[in-house]
Amino acid sequence: MEKKILKKYGEAEHCPVRNVIDHIGDKWSVLVLMVLEEGNVMRFNEIWGSIQTISQKMLAVTLKTLEADGLVKRTVYPQIPPKVEYELTERGKSLLPHLHGLVAWANENMVEIKESRELFAQITSN
Repeated sequence: MEKKILKKYGEAEHCPVRNVIDHIGDKWSVLVLMVLEEGNVMRFNEIWGSIQTISQKMLAVTLKTLEADGLVKRTVYPQIPPKVEYELTERGKSLLPHLHGLVAWANENMVEIKESRELFAQITSN
């Protein structure tokens, strides 16, 4: 049984958890998804302005990754200047309840987590 479990999680390509978390577990993806939930359809600069601390390059990379996974839809309008809009797909919307649970858990536990980190830093620095 143990070898079967190890094999199941051993290769990222075949492990659904690692495969998905590799893409949405970065610093920005969850935040971008949450911003798009609030804004529905948004242009690049609107998303960027909502987050503020992300670079334009990192936002572009994050949006491309989310689009590749089918979580975000990118629509380009053929006009001058070009108009590009982003919105959540149905798959992206189906992820939101799970993200809300994670956000709620983080809000409930953040103070204790920070205390644990401080204690750990004190213990390990001696």
